[in-house]
Amino acid sequence: MSLWRLLLTRPEEDCAALAQSLAEAGIASASLPLLAIEAIEPDTAQLHRLRGIAQAQAIIVVSKPAARLLLEQLDQAGIAPPPEGWFTVGEATARILQARGLRVSFPATGDDSEALLALPALREAITRPVPRVLIVRGVGGRELLAERLAEQGASVDYLELYRRCLPHYPAGTLARRIDGERLNGLVVSSGQGLEHLQQIAGTDWPRLSRLPLFVPSPRVAEQARALGARKIVDCRGASAAALLAAVQQTAVPAP
Repeated sequence: MSLWRLLLTRPEEDCAALAQSLAEAGIASASLPLLAIEAIEPDTAQLHRLRGIAQAQAIIVVSKPAARLLLEQLDQAGIAPPPEGWFTVGEATARILQARGLRVSFPATGDDSEALLALPALREAITRPVPRVLIVRGVGGRELLAERLAEQGASVDYLELYRRCLPHYPAGTLARRIDGERLNGLVVSSGQGLEHLQQIAGTDWPRLSRLPLFVPSPRVAEQARALGARKIVDCRGASAAALLAAVQQTAVPAP
């Protein structure tokens, strides 16, 4: 049994799945979701992009909520999703689309923008003059992905289907949870999740920032340094497997 006791902060459904994966590996965890997914109604421009989805040479879906909500909106609009041209950052998102019979490409290793940009299938998809790329996401995020694709000559549009909100918790909830359950590591899955972690920590952040912090990418690691985190572990991915590998390779802090 591992001596790690981790705080998971993903959306509720993802926390449950991640906690199960960790438990199977003998790692204890507690969940305090710091991201809630709130679907948003598409405006006129977004509806236009939804209806023209088949015209994109590459459709990049950046998260599981984006995949689920996109399929729901296509169904509601009576639009059949194109069978090809789909890309995701990670395997879990790909599985949602594959369950609808769609052909999806994703990086075999790494689940970040850099890994996706290096994917041969994506490079091939944008070889035609001024290829159209549609990035399906929540409000904000993955700007690096759009910037790099634009540098390669792509015309990039966003289809934003949800926003990420911080659930309401009474003051001091985070510190009480960590202290009460003797947690010795924190896990965030995105830059916004990290921002919410610091926000809910409040005046306890200087103390809590000394705990090991597991992050999904170099970008979030740099953000954590800027916020004063002392011990940052870059998992090089947001999947359960990436977190598990990082945890197993990191020494448990002294009590």
